Amino acid sequence: MGKHIDNETSEQLISDVKGGMAVKDAAAKHEIHIKTAYRLLRLQADNSGTSALEIAKLRRENQELKELIGLFALEKKRAEKNR
Repeated sequence: MGKHIDNETSEQLISDVKGGMAVKDAAAKHEIHIKTAYRLLRLQADNSGTSALEIAKLRRENQELKELIGLFALEKKRAEKNR
């Protein structure tokens, strides 16, 4: 049987992932097996029913989309200059 994860460690892990840290890195930081970290994240949900894991994934996707939009805007601006 695995070791018990106390509430403080669980909350710190969730906070780290919500803050943008990769689950793998947060698990290593808190010396928790990665499968246990994913289980804790799936079990935790905010008032809207969204787990910390889903929130972290959405934040990463949002950042990627912002970067892509920035690249397209830059290309458009360059194309307009070259006319």
